[in-house]
Amino acid sequence: MKKVILKMELPDDHIKRKAMNFVSGFPGVESVSVDMKDKKLTLTGDVDPESIVGKLRKLCRTEIVSVEEEKEEKKKEKEEEKKKDEKEEEKKEEKKEEKKEDENEPVADLLKAYQNYYRDQMTSYLLCQKYGRKS
Repeated sequence: MKKVILKMELPDDHIKRKAMNFVSGFPGVESVSVDMKDKKLTLTGDVDPESIVGKLRKLCRTEIVSVEEEKEEKKKEKEEEKKKDEKEEEKKEEKKEEKKEDENEPVADLLKAYQNYYRDQMTSYLLCQKYGRKS
């Protein structure tokens, strides 16, 4: 992973948008950010800075300011964040499953209440059927 900082002459937002869209389409580019005050474009990913600068020069004047290897600590932090995100997703899935189970409980309670309320009427209906009477 490399962090590439490019200095660009960006006269307006239109060219800035074009440059960002152009650079984000390169394979290996993970993130793109532009600082309009300093007129710098920062790229992160596995990219070849010379090829990017060569293509960006068609849009505007571009220079390489610095190319840095991303530190291993940042990589470890990103891996830890991914693990935390996975754990949070698992917890959310478990909560969803619990909610589904909880949704069935009120139906069972209503069924019991219904049976208790209409027990007398159902009993008389069943007795009438048994002895052949009409209710």
